[in-house]
Amino acid sequence: QVQLVESGGGLVQPGGSLRLSCAASGSIVSIHVMGWYRQAPGKQRELVAAITSGGSTNYADSVKGRFTISRDNAKSTVFLQMNSLKPEDTAVYYCNADRTVVAGNSGRYDYWGQGTQVTVSS
Repeated sequence: QVQLVESGGGLVQPGGSLRLSCAASGSIVSIHVMGWYRQAPGKQRELVAAITSGGSTNYADSVKGRFTISRDNAKSTVFLQMNSLKPEDTAVYYCNADRTVVAGNSGRYDYWGQGTQVTVSS
């Protein structure tokens, strides 16, 4: 079984910064894409940023220039550096591991973390 554990959320003032981390554990052979999604109250979950094992990145237009995603393939860990935070960034942030190859299993699987709350407020 694969588990994703997020950390780094919290309360920050507008204009501040936070760094989220997500560590995947288990019998992982490889993870093609690791990403961060968020869901605000009353809204659908949306992609924030994603990064492939080769380092290609994709960002939501609303966070371009403010957020940076990175990963450590050897440690199956993904990070999200969030700068210039705005109140509209307030949401639960979820880590995702897409097309994961697990030892002893055929196919590729999708996994989610439990979420970490980010609140931007003065």
